[in-house]
Amino acid sequence: MSGEKITVLIVEDESIVALDLATGLERDGYHVAGIADNAAEAKELFNSNHIDILLMDINIIGDKDGIDTATELLQIRTVPVIFLTAFTDPVTVSRVKHIQAAAFLTKPYNVTNVRIAIELAINNFATARSQESTGKVIPIEKNAGKPVPDTADKETVLQMNDYIFVKNNYVFVKIKLPDLLYIEADNNYVNVLTIDKKFVLRLSLSQLLEKINYKPLVRIHRSYAVNINAIQSFNDQEVQINKSELPIGRNYKEEFLRNFDFR
Repeated sequence: MSGEKITVLIVEDESIVALDLATGLERDGYHVAGIADNAAEAKELFNSNHIDILLMDINIIGDKDGIDTATELLQIRTVPVIFLTAFTDPVTVSRVKHIQAAAFLTKPYNVTNVRIAIELAINNFATARSQESTGKVIPIEKNAGKPVPDTADKETVLQMNDYIFVKNNYVFVKIKLPDLLYIEADNNYVNVLTIDKKFVLRLSLSQLLEKINYKPLVRIHRSYAVNINAIQSFNDQEVQINKSELPIGRNYKEEFLRNFDFR
């Protein structure tokens, strides 16, 4: 599926709490990969699923607590971690800070607070990763203290590796960039078309292209940007992608043709 749900792993030793949280997150549009109550089960689920967010209770079953378990999982792959706990003593808080947790929610919590924490965790994680790389990837938001055109919006677009995350209602949906076909400007909106889905975002085509670091994505017209790898055929006037014929603008033709090695 081109537009995928954010995948969450819940590590929690209180089964009723975990099931209630899982039900709430699924209802809000997230995908819960599983629930574990110990380190071994957590590791197995983490390795067998592409986890986007780790919700970790500190007090879990077994010799390893949630902090030790999270540390071990993050050595496999770095993802945002949100700790859920009833413990707020200085030693616990210090250990959590040491592994740079995305959030620390004390019990009792509700699904709304967890959902907000997930959104902030994805936002902060994507921004931090972008600062470590050469790509320019930041949240699309109004710049504080600077006037912006009416076409700007607080809608968020984030990038992590070969995925972008876009807001669909009030949850993030991830789109795999290689699955992207083309982007079409539509007045104050853009239509992002993938193999099997269409997403509508309230921002300009130029704004969106500034925020996506993906070399195959090339602008061919003032109203279109295409994934070079998705092109089925082209001539000097148009390209064909998935039965759609898209025009090549005169001002973009030369730059577009540079992507091909004519011999």
